[in-house]
Amino acid sequence: MIRAARLRVITTFGLGYLRPASGTWGSLPPVVLGAALVLLHQAPPVCGAWGVPWYAIFGFMLLAFSWACVLRGDEAEAAFGKKDPGQVVADETAGMALTILLLPHAPLGATWSALYTLALAFVAFRVADIVKLWPAGALQRVRGGWGILLDDLVAGVQAAAVVWAAWWWGGV
Repeated sequence: MIRAARLRVITTFGLGYLRPASGTWGSLPPVVLGAALVLLHQAPPVCGAWGVPWYAIFGFMLLAFSWACVLRGDEAEAAFGKKDPGQVVADETAGMALTILLLPHAPLGATWSALYTLALAFVAFRVADIVKLWPAGALQRVRGGWGILLDDLVAGVQAAAVVWAAWWWGGV
């Protein structure tokens, strides 16, 4: 059994135990942090230097939660007794952080536009994560922590593409 300390990060500090929809709970920390940064005027392009704080924070989140999946995924599957257990939501946290990293800068410059963009990104990510469009569904069959993680990273890219398309066509 995995020690409780080892479960903290892979369950996104316990959010994976919340029901219903643990994946939704696991997707929220990057969005909440993004909204806080927007309200503190630390979103690109407002924060200057090409959004260095924004990219550093979400890059760290992406790497840390991805690493947790890869490093502890096999142990988590053994501990919870199933493939890609619902309690493991570090993959959703990483996928949502990737979505935020890939957002267009333009709508992030104004507070309400940025908050709307984050909300759209969140909804697009959750839909992409649930629907599992190709190749996400196939990647979920990869064994261990990579199988837990890869489908969510693909969902993150797909969600970002939806936001870019909405921005391009004037919806953001």
